[in-house]
Amino acid sequence: MICEKILGKVTDGKFKGKKVDYVDIFWDEAFKKLHRKTSGNGVEIGIRLDDSVLTKGLNQDDVLAVEGDTVFAVRIPPCECLIVRIDPHHPEMTAKVCYEIGNRHAPLFWGKEEGTFITPYNEPMRVMLEKLHGVSAEVAEVQLDFDRRISASVHSHTH
Repeated sequence: MICEKILGKVTDGKFKGKKVDYVDIFWDEAFKKLHRKTSGNGVEIGIRLDDSVLTKGLNQDDVLAVEGDTVFAVRIPPCECLIVRIDPHHPEMTAKVCYEIGNRHAPLFWGKEEGTFITPYNEPMRVMLEKLHGVSAEVAEVQLDFDRRISASVHSHTH
């Protein structure tokens, strides 16, 4: 099966009553145009999207295809992340944290609570953040929500 566009969200009324077969798209794959995947039920799926995916990305519950009574949808699996907390007594560290994470070309997301941010885990990033006064970083499994991203792109990049 080849999927060439997003048909909506699993929660859309037109998909009510259909079974959902999820296709895992990891956070660092969500902004790629071409994929070859296998759904949770073993169906091989080719994904070939236009350039809009480069900025919008694939998101949790995006519907890729409908076949009979089954909807094939995106699942963004949780991944190891750093939850960065800025002490309320040191709000000036917000700019420093955002700068340091951005300078390493890492994606950055708003956290659930005020004064928190989320970025995919890597040990050098954790060590650097822990050295900043008024900042803590804890490792946790998180399902990244691309609607809460701060950075313009979420591409994995290293030097």
